[in-house]
Amino acid sequence: HRTSSNLGYDLLVLFQACTGIDNIAEAITLLELNNWDLVAAINGVIPQENGILPSHFSSEASQTGPYGPHNQSEATAPVPSAPPSSESASASSSSSPPSSSSPAFCPVQPSRHILERQSRMLSFRVEYRQRSTEVVLEDASTVGDIKSILETELQVPVSKMQLKGWKSGDVSDSTVLRSLHLPKNNSLYVLTPDIAPSASTSQSRYVFVKRNISDLTNIPVRHQQWDGWPASASDDSMTLASSGISYPCHHLTVCRRSSPALTVDQTDECTDVHMVSDSEGDDFEDAPEFGVDESEVFGMGSASCQKSSMMPENSENEGDALLHFTAEFSRRYGDCHPVFYIGSLEAASQEAFYGKARDRKLLAIYLHNDESVLGNVFCSQMMCADSIVSYLSQNFITWAWDVTKEANKARLLTMCTRHFGSVVAQTIRTYKTDQFPLLLIVMGKRTSNEVLNVIQGNTTVDELMMRLMGAMEIFTAQQQEDIKDEDEREAREMVKREQDEAYRLSLEADRKKREAQEREEAEQVRQERIRKEQEEEREAIRLSLEQALPPEPKEEGGEPVSKLRIRTPSGEFLERRFLGSCKLQVLFDFIASKGYPSDEFKLLTTFPRRNITQIDPAWSLVEAKLFPQETLFLEAKE
Repeated sequence: HRTSSNLGYDLLVLFQACTGIDNIAEAITLLELNNWDLVAAINGVIPQENGILPSHFSSEASQTGPYGPHNQSEATAPVPSAPPSSESASASSSSSPPSSSSPAFCPVQPSRHILERQSRMLSFRVEYRQRSTEVVLEDASTVGDIKSILETELQVPVSKMQLKGWKSGDVSDSTVLRSLHLPKNNSLYVLTPDIAPSASTSQSRYVFVKRNISDLTNIPVRHQQWDGWPASASDDSMTLASSGISYPCHHLTVCRRSSPALTVDQTDECTDVHMVSDSEGDDFEDAPEFGVDESEVFGMGSASCQKSSMMPENSENEGDALLHFTAEFSRRYGDCHPVFYIGSLEAASQEAFYGKARDRKLLAIYLHNDESVLGNVFCSQMMCADSIVSYLSQNFITWAWDVTKEANKARLLTMCTRHFGSVVAQTIRTYKTDQFPLLLIVMGKRTSNEVLNVIQGNTTVDELMMRLMGAMEIFTAQQQEDIKDEDEREAREMVKREQDEAYRLSLEADRKKREAQEREEAEQVRQERIRKEQEEEREAIRLSLEQALPPEPKEEGGEPVSKLRIRTPSGEFLERRFLGSCKLQVLFDFIASKGYPSDEFKLLTTFPRRNITQIDPAWSLVEAKLFPQETLFLEAKE
């Protein structure tokens, strides 16, 4: 039976063999950052394309880890920073120093020349005077390449720039990044001692200094024990200028605070801090853990230290309860958390499940319990992790509820029974307090809603992300089917709408054609009626004029007679005798009685050409020089 120390030594040897890192302290630091998960630590240094694959041991190690089982109710006394427990050691007792026949830990052992040949991308977040700059470049680049990029971004000459934050200490500009064995994501900061600081530099709050030191030493702010602050620096909200520190430099020491759960080695871990006035703290918001002791972190503080409730009891409106929950969550754990849906569970379900297939999402129901020892750890490390927050925001509708109070828990069970059935409510009842928080992943289906996964509080960020991604794979497959069905249904409905529209347009065209035809026929009837009326009226006038004409005189009469010959537009001739004393009106009436009224036709002489219709109708034929005979012709007026 192998001891934990022996297994830890084996892990250290394997890690150094696989990564080529000779520095033992650096190798131990990288293993501790990954909770002694060998595969996770290797993958943090070497890309997966280099042959590092998941192993059986890594899953066991990640579930057990150096602190024992995740479920603290089942764990024995924890021993932080120690190698994995003996239980894990027995499960992996066959492990041995690296060789080509040990695939359980390192299926492919890349040699140094392979590691150096294959490049990978490194990401650096560089802080400088309230500015944050992202730099991404290959590990074959040098530190000087980073400074060249920063010179363009920050407008700071390379000669006056000091790039700090390297875990291996100060490095030269010619140092190749690959030789530093850096993880994929790194945080650095720039110092410029030769450049005068802005007026706001000394106004930084020294709580930011604590947060920066946490990033550099991996000692959480709540565990930091400082020595060297002036006596006046008693409040984290004070500015550096008012704290009484020496200017331009001040020397401090920080140690990990003693705790029953920490070993003597960790308690004695100290770091010297040399503050330079040009160095500003990161522009973070106040973290909720500042000034909080160990018992508060795990929800076991005294009555005087108890936090306010996440959700009021017996709240009438679910939206108001969720607003209170969100505000309290932000107060405790910061503003970097999932966007909680403000509204009822029914409204959240409608938002997630009942829109268009392309817009649907999974529903993540977060159930919080302040009495669980895992509550603060899960919220601060899982729910507030950037990767989890981003993934939930993009793919989920996140709804939350606090079940600490029995009344709120009963209300939740009633809502779950109504929306998801009694099985889900009964499942929630079976979980004990120490198994909370819970994260239920719910997927909407055509006929019912299905709970795909129930994630308990004793998990890791990687495991949580894997389970979320697994649920997304199931949801994506179902969503593609729903999108296909919806597209086919919309295509059928579109064809039907087009057919209905074409039929409507055809009916409308037929109706308009019929109405136009009816209007045309009605107009023809009207015009025909008008024409007939006009003809009848004209005929009546003609007859009355014909009857009113004086009788045609004889040639042998005693009175002088004028013989007139009139050519019509059709070429016919009208001949008649008139007394020389007859008025022109009698001639006009005669012509009108033959169908040629004077308002439509002109009566003209041949030579010389005269318009008789313009002469006074009261003149006699003799006066009009139409005696004893004359040939006239009719011409239509224009």
